[in-house]
Amino acid sequence: MGSVKTLNPNAEIMGKSAALFMNINAAKGLHEVMKTNFGPKGTIKMLVGGAGDIKLTKDGNVLLREMQIQNPTAVMIARTAVAQDDVTGDGTTSIVLLIGELMKQSERYLQEGSHPRVIVEGFDVAKKALLEFLDAFKTPVDPTDREMLCCISRTSLATKLAPHLAEQLTDIVTDAVLTIRQPDQPLDLYMVGTVHALLSAWIHVLATLL
Repeated sequence: MGSVKTLNPNAEIMGKSAALFMNINAAKGLHEVMKTNFGPKGTIKMLVGGAGDIKLTKDGNVLLREMQIQNPTAVMIARTAVAQDDVTGDGTTSIVLLIGELMKQSERYLQEGSHPRVIVEGFDVAKKALLEFLDAFKTPVDPTDREMLCCISRTSLATKLAPHLAEQLTDIVTDAVLTIRQPDQPLDLYMVGTVHALLSAWIHVLATLL
């Protein structure tokens, strides 16, 4: 403790238990902010920039990128969620809610006297069981099955747009993916980027008209 004060007299020092619960509270705070915009009936958030510019969105990826997050633990959770979106294109809000709920349950066990290491080992056991379940539960998807692709597109779009907009864009998104896909060839990511730009323009036009 003394060495920290020598390096930085203004440093805030707390015990390990206080630091642990501060990190849990940061995860719970981020959880509370994000949970209200989850799913088709989630609420839209208004973001106001430093220059007074206003952005309305319920996309978890946009919210986490635009929010001014100060707590290091909350920043790490936000980066994890954004990385999930960069890899798969979805699941940002789900990751934050999952982590927040795990921290809530961990707090209960910590207050009962459980050691953090025991809780972490429990998470590892649960992760292995979940991966085994997903391997047994997953359903193979035929990339040429348009009806299945429409269901996937509709599910993803409904979490980010109003239901009527999601329904209008479902066929457009599905046809766009089928258009750029070539048999026996890897997906051209540049074309995905091009289609993404076109779809963003479509969404902006539809939102303006409606």
